[in-house]
Amino acid sequence: MASDIRQIQAPIQQEMDEFEKKFRHFMKSNVMLLDKIMGYIVKRKGKQMRPMFVFLTAGANGSINEATHRGAALIELLHTATLVHDDVVDDANYRRGFFSINALWKNKIAVLVGDYLLSRGLLLSVDHGDFDLLKIVSQAVREMSEGELLQMEKARNLDITEAVYYDVIRQKTASLIASCCAVGAASIGADSEHIERMRLFGEKVGMAFQIKDDLFDYGTAEIGKPLGIDIKEKKMTLPLIYALQQASWLEKRNIINIVKNNSDKPKKVDEVIAFVKQKGGLEYATQVMNTFYQEALALLDPLPDSEYKTSLKGLVQYTIERKK
Repeated sequence: MASDIRQIQAPIQQEMDEFEKKFRHFMKSNVMLLDKIMGYIVKRKGKQMRPMFVFLTAGANGSINEATHRGAALIELLHTATLVHDDVVDDANYRRGFFSINALWKNKIAVLVGDYLLSRGLLLSVDHGDFDLLKIVSQAVREMSEGELLQMEKARNLDITEAVYYDVIRQKTASLIASCCAVGAASIGADSEHIERMRLFGEKVGMAFQIKDDLFDYGTAEIGKPLGIDIKEKKMTLPLIYALQQASWLEKRNIINIVKNNSDKPKKVDEVIAFVKQKGGLEYATQVMNTFYQEALALLDPLPDSEYKTSLKGLVQYTIERKK
């Protein structure tokens, strides 16, 4: 099975090239400053996993069409808007190694740019009557906001249970990939049962994807995420939640105290990492990630065999085998 992005992309290479042109066109503006910023956003795009999920799901369920392209663009526009706003909220100066919009053009402009992207996405759907696609993506944006706020609310007490953690990542991360797959299926006119199956497939992939990210915090990445960043940000992730469940009351109190009060000290962060490893937190999280992965693949089984389905499986495999 292909775990190489170029191989995975092969069946939809033409669509991805076309999509890039269309996406640039959708972002055009008559305001020079805005156009300059849009050009900057397009230039610093990542692997474009989201459009890939849209196109591959559409291809695996039917024939890719213009609505599929609009659905992929809608997700990209709304998602980019949330990222621009996130960087303002987090006071972040970098995004994927590039300067963030707020770092280069200040917060006020970044917030307005996010609003502009949001309105472009909404108008793109309204103008073409893609109300079913708009509903799917709007629900995902709502869930992402709720997930962020739920995490902030719970982070104050550091008493996140495993169930709450799953709720947070289902909303924060998985809802977006779920919407990509639902949009892909909806764009080709699939029935509601098919759309829901694909949405659930995307949700399982998103859960596995986020747990993989959590594992990187403990030194499982080759490059990319620095060690212990979640701990420094007082984020309770699955390896740590599980480790605390296995700990004595005294150990628990010590670790929570470090995360609350001393997470800015590298030696103390190392202590938390060692504790999680010793309690089997990494093995447990890996096991849960693999369960979500298997459940996702099982949801693809009823689909007819095709190069799209093969690539979709490859893309899922890629998300949990990636090294950064």
